[in-house]
Amino acid sequence: MAAAGFFEAVISGKGGHAAIPQHTIDPISAASNVVLSLQHLVSREADPLDSQVVSVGKFQGGGTFNVIPDSVTIGGTFRSFSKESFIQLKHRIEEVVITQASVQRCNATIVFDSGEMISYPVTVNDENLHEHFQNVARQGVFAPGHSPNYIVNEDVLPYGAALHASLAATYLLENQPESPKGSRSHDEL
Repeated sequence: MAAAGFFEAVISGKGGHAAIPQHTIDPISAASNVVLSLQHLVSREADPLDSQVVSVGKFQGGGTFNVIPDSVTIGGTFRSFSKESFIQLKHRIEEVVITQASVQRCNATIVFDSGEMISYPVTVNDENLHEHFQNVARQGVFAPGHSPNYIVNEDVLPYGAALHASLAATYLLENQPESPKGSRSHDEL
């Protein structure tokens, strides 16, 4: 039900040999600081009653042990239950990425919602439609199970039986006791 957005940032520095880091501008260090700073957006800036989340799930940079790369790519997702919080969070993510990279002498570019990464707006129930639903639902007359007016929809019985059988089988499989040593399990028989 929350709004969801995606971001991808490229943090660029100056690569070089790890034995002489003073001749590089390390984008891995900068990207690490960006990730840590992004984690503080929710814990230190968001109202705890206004549920939000920022998660970095992508961190790609370098390909060898002894070379500092020219750039690092990070990416992640952010979510909020209000449009205003979503817009503010997006703004702060961009600000943190660019500013933290700059503190480490790196440049950063950030892209929101590219390719398959598309934002989804927050789901907000329409008050008038909800009120209409409640009015219609109150008018529906449902006879209790032991009433002579109760009508069973027999078309749903196979689905209910399959669901209950699946629940029982899954529970038994997940909670069966371990076989004592030397005895054979049901699968081995």
